[in-house]
Amino acid sequence: MNLLITGGAGFIGSHFIKSQLAQAWEKITVVDALTYAGNLENLRNVLENKRIEFIHGDICDEGLLGKALVNVDVVVNFAAESHVDRSISSSSDFIKTNVLGTQNLLEISRKYGTKTFLQVSTDEVYGSISEGSWTENSPLDPNSPYSASKASADLLCLAFAKTHKMDVRVTRCSNNYGPNQHPEKLIPKAITNMIEGLPIPVYGDGSNSRDWLHVSDHCYGIELALKHGKPGEVFNIGGGIELTNLELLKMLFTLSPETQNSIEFVQDRKGHDKRYSVSSSKLEDVAGYSPKVELKRGLKETFAWYRENETWWKPLKGKTV
Repeated sequence: MNLLITGGAGFIGSHFIKSQLAQAWEKITVVDALTYAGNLENLRNVLENKRIEFIHGDICDEGLLGKALVNVDVVVNFAAESHVDRSISSSSDFIKTNVLGTQNLLEISRKYGTKTFLQVSTDEVYGSISEGSWTENSPLDPNSPYSASKASADLLCLAFAKTHKMDVRVTRCSNNYGPNQHPEKLIPKAITNMIEGLPIPVYGDGSNSRDWLHVSDHCYGIELALKHGKPGEVFNIGGGIELTNLELLKMLFTLSPETQNSIEFVQDRKGHDKRYSVSSSKLEDVAGYSPKVELKRGLKETFAWYRENETWWKPLKGKTV
């Protein structure tokens, strides 16, 4: 069995590749355009493995995918523009990669008879929820160009499952965190600003609430969806820990009381979703999913990683929005 992973040099994709090296894949092909979010440093030592083939390219490139998908059994699509602020300032790249790129990948996977196609999506496609948690049957109600592009891709995937009888599955995760996440995201931005003695910018009054998922638990959930899911199914993958942004920062502050821990409230993001909360009960029932990384331990280990890897993240800070 051969696996193709798109966006494999990114944060979540690189962790998934490492987790799959322990599985019995004959070959793992990695495709990544190496934009601001893709970094070959994320795959250090991994590319030395003889089962790994890396292809530098864009999922919108039909010719490239036509070569990459030969003899591939399973596709996992991580390739995406993913930063909400970037989508607000300019949405065209998000439509190109997240919608047209996914459509291109689906078409060529269908042409080559790929057995299973898994689309990695986000809980942001559901919009904002004031109470309770979303299930996989909740309506899609995206509020940003980013989440709208991901919702569009999800619908394309599910349409291919129905129209072409392809084995296409979709996973929707809550907010990820962990080592080697780009410092434009909240947790790494907070950690790196604390290390540098800088205030942490917080949108609005900091009361926006998110469910936090360690990247290793996300990868575990995707693996379960591949092993136990069925064509046309959607699975939510959550961490089960919901905190406001201020509560999260206070937890980080307790992990590093010696750093300068200050907050700078900034103008709220346009269309900012107030609260996300997903139910992972379907994946739990079908495959026994349960997150393994306790939040405080995960944050402590993540903090330590950024302390030890300043040469990785400092060059990236100048590239944030």
